[in-house]
Amino acid sequence: MDSTPKSQVLNTTNELPDKALFGLSEYRQRQVLYAELNTVAYELLTAPAQLSHLVLISDRQWIDKERKLVGDLSQHFGVNSPSDHSNDYSIDLGALRLRWERHTEYSTYTFYCEGPFGVPFEETAIKLVPNDWLASLPGELLVATHIALDDRLRPKRSLTELASLFASNTVIGSKVAGGSANVWSDNQIHSDGFGRILIHDENLRSRQVGRLVQRMLEIETYRMMAMLPVPLIREIIPQLARADQRLAALIEKNIDMVDIEDEQQLLDELTKLASEIERLSAQTSHRINASRAYYDIVKLRIAELREERIEGLQMLQEFMEKSLSSAMGTCGLVHTKLETLSLRVARATGLLRTRVDISMEAQIRDLLKSMDNRADMQLRLQETVEGLSVVVLSYYLLGIVNYGLKAGKAAGMAINVELLTGIAIPVVVVSVFFAISSLRRMVSKLGRRK
Repeated sequence: MDSTPKSQVLNTTNELPDKALFGLSEYRQRQVLYAELNTVAYELLTAPAQLSHLVLISDRQWIDKERKLVGDLSQHFGVNSPSDHSNDYSIDLGALRLRWERHTEYSTYTFYCEGPFGVPFEETAIKLVPNDWLASLPGELLVATHIALDDRLRPKRSLTELASLFASNTVIGSKVAGGSANVWSDNQIHSDGFGRILIHDENLRSRQVGRLVQRMLEIETYRMMAMLPVPLIREIIPQLARADQRLAALIEKNIDMVDIEDEQQLLDELTKLASEIERLSAQTSHRINASRAYYDIVKLRIAELREERIEGLQMLQEFMEKSLSSAMGTCGLVHTKLETLSLRVARATGLLRTRVDISMEAQIRDLLKSMDNRADMQLRLQETVEGLSVVVLSYYLLGIVNYGLKAGKAAGMAINVELLTGIAIPVVVVSVFFAISSLRRMVSKLGRRK
């Protein structure tokens, strides 16, 4: 086998000039973007061939370890390990070829083995890989699929052979690529832990083989990625039902409340319910949105197959619409339910806050009215006290006048103390009254200036 990776030929691009075109400043990512557009993700294959495909969900932090493991496998087969830091490699390992790809949340390992084979799925490509190396791969296995590619020279397999290969009564299949190939599967996990896909080449051109195999692998991968939120969604559905019932009970309770303490308690309960719904939304929104994107890719890849019916078999598109679309519908329903619940809780909280604000305004109004009444009473009491002050001050001043008159009489002055004291009473009282009134007006003016 040629030591040059076949996919390397597809990724080769013309060397771009070092100098800027016409002296124009080039966008710094222009060449990267062109390279991304021209990267071909499929391998050049020749039938007959078998391949094994693994998809492991793992964090991107494991990418360095994955590169190292790819290098270790290369050294195991006596091949130079890749030296760059790309996110995908295609390496010939003698009788085996490996393609590794690192995606955002998962990695794929596809092992290709070209050459004739007897019974499909019996001597698979992955059997040539050391078990200890496979066990060291980081992440959790999501997809494991064998694909067997029959040569066009081999007679097409009968339904009896297909039933024995798939060990299932749910074999699905169709003609693809405009009738240039036949594809069969059962979408089941077999005793070895792998799914199985059988492709029979009718009239595929060289590059069509690689594209068809890649589409089948992507359908297998993306349909499982699209299904990831389903278990979580099933756990959330009862929680949403309970949250809906709690919201209905709280709204009904809102009608019967009479005091602000109950309103504030209900507002706390609504706030807790809103927090719970937001927590559920945060747990699912990213996964559901990613699932929708994967589902769109699955539909696109199935459309690219250009399926034609094989009499008596269900087509891939029909199977996917039956199984996958219902799951995606459930995810969409839960996502919509979360948004609706969040909106209803926000609306109920807003109405209750308005009610609490009105109640608090009524309390403040009553408090201000009470304070106004209290101030009025204090004013009246102050006026009463001022009247008493006139009497008291007048009494003391008259006493002083009386003592003065008595002192004058004792000094030999002809004074009628009682008469003069009686005459002084109105004079003293009026003087004290006007003096206190003047003092009060002066204090009021100073208060208004401040």
